[in-house]
Amino acid sequence: MSEITRVWPTPAAGPATDDDLADWYDEQTAGEAWTRVNFVASLDGAATHQGRSAGLSDDADHRVFDILRRLCDVVVVGAGTVRIEGYGAMRVDAASARWRTEHGRHAQPTFALVSATLNLDPESPVFADAPVRPIVFTGAAAAADRRRALEAVADVVTCGDALVDTRAMITELVARGLGRIHCEGGPHLFGALVADGTVDELCLTLSPQLEGGTAKRITDGSQAAPLGMRLAHVLASADTLLLRYLRE
Repeated sequence: MSEITRVWPTPAAGPATDDDLADWYDEQTAGEAWTRVNFVASLDGAATHQGRSAGLSDDADHRVFDILRRLCDVVVVGAGTVRIEGYGAMRVDAASARWRTEHGRHAQPTFALVSATLNLDPESPVFADAPVRPIVFTGAAAAADRRRALEAVADVVTCGDALVDTRAMITELVARGLGRIHCEGGPHLFGALVADGTVDELCLTLSPQLEGGTAKRITDGSQAAPLGMRLAHVLASADTLLLRYLRE
């Protein structure tokens, strides 16, 4: 297991346990809804290596990635990222499932997918092997036949017209008792969350490499919507930094 230490604001005496990480990432979260976004990026701002974010990740990033799933009620991911990164059914490991039940949560988080066009395969493991019935958020303009096919394996919820309105999506999740919202991307969905002003937290892993080229940033959207953030902690694992920012 990769060693992770806290270097700011208060340096930890030794390597973090999983319980330490859960406590640090659970600090200062409040309200009936909390939207956390998690990304990895290269030092020069690339969101991918050879087209996938997995190419920038390391063991420390994977470890925090798993802890963030442990803490949430629902994992929200854009359909494009589900396809590109090869997502299967949303399922945490036995240790996380046990932690979740001990803390009064369902053993497994709900998986919510965002797709304006419903370009998803209802026979994929994402749906067929899901321990909890997934949710698919879409727009009113999505094709009726695709909607019917997905309704057999998921709750399909309309939030917006051509695009998904993330404010309406969060309202729906809160109404379902899924207020601890954890978004794993991709850049287009993150851009929508920024534009809608619905981001409370960003967990950003800085991978110690330079990419160059034309890789996208972690946000992808046409609308500028500056949002002030404050640094909550800095963790380190060898040359990798794991940063946590909260909305001001």
